Amino acid sequence: MSTLQLCLLLSSLLFCVGLIGALSRSNTILVLLGIELMLNAANLNFIAFWRYGPHPEMGTGLIFVLFSIAVAAAEAAVGLALVIAVYRHRKSVKLQEAAQLKG
Repeated sequence: MSTLQLCLLLSSLLFCVGLIGALSRSNTILVLLGIELMLNAANLNFIAFWRYGPHPEMGTGLIFVLFSIAVAAAEAAVGLALVIAVYRHRKSVKLQEAAQLKG
């Protein structure tokens, strides 16, 4: 098994753990943590294909990862701000109670 295949296997396992964590939890913070794991799995794919691709001297994989990290940081900031707002209003961070805020 090549190193690229091992990286892709690790990335798929990390993505599956994040997906299961995001779908099976009722705590909003743990759902955000699962989404972050899925984004990190995508970053690992970008790095693996960049490193073991035909032209590793080009920095395309690194640029994609930097943009992905910036998006993940913005998502975490907005997500945590929403969690704090819901907690101040409902005194709970469960997703079921956040669904009751629909207009």
